[in-house]
Amino acid sequence: MFSFTDSDMFSRRCVWVNGPVIVGAGPSGLAVAAGLKDQGVPFVILERADCIASLWQKRTYDRLKLHLPKKFCQLPGFPFPEHYPEYPSKRQFVEYLESYAANFDIAPHFNESVVSAKYDEPCRLWRVKTTSSGGAAAAEEVEYICQMLVVATGENAERVVPEIDGLKDFAGEVIHACDYKSGENYRGKKVLVVGCGNSGMEVSLDLCNHDAKPSMVVRSSVHVLPREIFGKSTFELAMFMLKWLPLWLVDKMMLIFAWMILGNIEKYGLKRPTVGPLELKNRHGKTPVLDIGTLERIRSKEIQVVPGIKKFSCGSVELTNGENLEIDSVVLATGYRSNVPYWLQESEFFSKNGMPKAEFPNAWKGKAGLYAVGFTRRGLAGASADSVKISQDIAKVWKDDLKQKKQKVPTHRRCISTF
Repeated sequence: MFSFTDSDMFSRRCVWVNGPVIVGAGPSGLAVAAGLKDQGVPFVILERADCIASLWQKRTYDRLKLHLPKKFCQLPGFPFPEHYPEYPSKRQFVEYLESYAANFDIAPHFNESVVSAKYDEPCRLWRVKTTSSGGAAAAEEVEYICQMLVVATGENAERVVPEIDGLKDFAGEVIHACDYKSGENYRGKKVLVVGCGNSGMEVSLDLCNHDAKPSMVVRSSVHVLPREIFGKSTFELAMFMLKWLPLWLVDKMMLIFAWMILGNIEKYGLKRPTVGPLELKNRHGKTPVLDIGTLERIRSKEIQVVPGIKKFSCGSVELTNGENLEIDSVVLATGYRSNVPYWLQESEFFSKNGMPKAEFPNAWKGKAGLYAVGFTRRGLAGASADSVKISQDIAKVWKDDLKQKKQKVPTHRRCISTF
């Protein structure tokens, strides 16, 4: 018997889902959905944008390619086409994901934003409230009721925009890297790129290739590794060595190889962390930069490396070393974060920063039918591994419930049992 006490449930459409609700139709959500399709488990997948993989389609720059070889980035049960290059382009990866969704007949509910999700303890069910976010029609509110919830919104759902003294007074254009597409509109302009991760490095390189004059802010230490070592993927080589050697030794060897190929990067203003690249990734989730040509432009001084920012003014920026730079535009390559705390009302499994409290490989399953995918800080390979575990676990629970005939279906006349 249902005992909902929230009176506003009678003001929205209420839908019973005979299976899990998956929030997010990026690679992680699609991978779980495909696994469930394969097991014959029904589900609903909700996506706030009007397309799958909206981060890739709408919030990445044109020159983006996968940083790792394609075999480490493919989703379960569906390899990349053989004719794809070793490092597929953004467009090729989006086409791959679209083919993946079509192959497994995955049909997300687009333009449907989750505004809240909470577990109803008396009923032992999840209540997921959404509102339509696109189209000319009036926004519709829907409440999905389900036994299992898969959080697949990932680590990079929302941009991070830091507060910098005087930035609001800057007269030029200020954009986040998620809105940057190409350096074509920046020809001849002085552009300050704030951030030296993979995005900051690639945006700076792209600006250079379009005859802009970029300065890249390097406020903290950073590991820069070659994308390939002796013709092999750096990532693949590291994973191979980890099968036989301890992490600390692999880190030392990777830094030796990097020094042999890239030379001493510290003389260009790129100070390395004291912790090795793999240990830093495991401990803090900070990904090393894989160089695809940026260092060469830094050496030639086509890209200027500058220290931290003290404050902005109308047409310039004062740096922490006292230098003033005249600039025309600013690109904030300052990263992304999880948006889970904004909508999921849960504090036992997820921490305040929107990441699971448990560490990989134990961060995929919580209590009361709660799952998380795409939060491993191990890219697409980590998401794929967790998606297999999640789909298999859900299928087992779902099939056991069918066998035991204990599946509970709401009987209120406003609940629609169609999923």
